[in-house]
This record gives sequence, C-alpha cells and structure tokens, in this order.
Amino acid sequence: MIFIIKVASNKEEKAIEMISERAEKKALPVYAVVRPHGLKGYIILEAADREVAEEAAFNLPYVKGIIGKTVEYEEIKNMLQPKVEDVKIEIGDIVEMTGQTFKGEKAKVTRIDKTKGEVVVSLLGASVPIPVTVKIDNVKVIRREDEDSEEKSDKEKEEKESSDESLDSDLGEEYA
Repeated sequence: MIFIIKVASNKEEKAIEMISERAEKKALPVYAVVRPHGLKGYIILEAADREVAEEAAFNLPYVKGIIGKTVEYEEIKNMLQPKVEDVKIEIGDIVEMTGQTFKGEKAKVTRIDKTKGEVVVSLLGASVPIPVTVKIDNVKVIRREDEDSEEKSDKEKEEKESSDESLDSDLGEEYA
C-alpha cells in the first residue's frame, strides 16, 4: 500500500532519513520511502498496511501526518519517474522568461546544465549584464543564434545581388 505523508517543506530528506531509520530499527515492513519529483512538502511511503505506515512516521520531527486515503502506483508514477525531455536550448539562443521574477523579459543563454535542468541567462534589458540561473521549464526559445546568422547571410546575399543588378543596369544605360 502506498501512502502520502505531509512533511515540513524543504525537510523532506530529513524526514525520509528518520522514517527509514525507525523502520530499520523496529524491523517494520516498509518497502520504500521517496521524495516525489516536483512536489514540496510531501513524501511517499510504501508499507504493508496503514498501521505500519503510522508507526514508521508517528511523532517524528518535520512529519505532519499521513494523508487519509491510499494511492495507486499509476497516480504517482510520473512523480517518481519524471519525463526526461530532450532540451532544444543552445548557448547563444534568445529566450523569453516564462516564470519567476523576470516574466516576459528577454535574455541570452550563456550556459546550460542539463543534469540539473537549469540554464544561465544574461538579461538583455539590463544595463549591466547579470547572469541569472533559472530552470529550463521557465524559459521559452524565441530566436536561435544559428537562424540569425543564416538570415543575415541570406539578407547580405540578396543585398549584394540587388546592388550588382543596379550596377549592371546603370552601366547598361551609359553604354546604350
């Protein structure tokens, strides 16, 4: 049976440690204690029954209580095994901030840490470049660096061709 336990926010790891120590010490049939991905203030405990879960978590610091009903694995599997998305962000990309303090601001990506799921960006609107670390989920790519260089080279080619044509027409008029 799987139970959700409410704990003090940012104290999930300590609560997991204490619950697992108590389960080992008392030889309780607790099968797993995990912290769900992206959910603060809760941990997931798998035990033989509710009495075992209550005994493992009862009267421990940071533990506030067990949520009433049991949970099926299907309901929580995405929290335990987060989807690893292939991130399409590259260094030099122009991004728009979609969350946190800088919502709507444009920034340039200076570093990417895919293991932590973070990017370091430099805000374009700031007079002094300030590196800001944000989660990849909180940015949206609005322009790629390589697309800009391709667009520039295409524009340069078009401008050169049009200037060559105008020179040819100018020369043709003089000799006609």
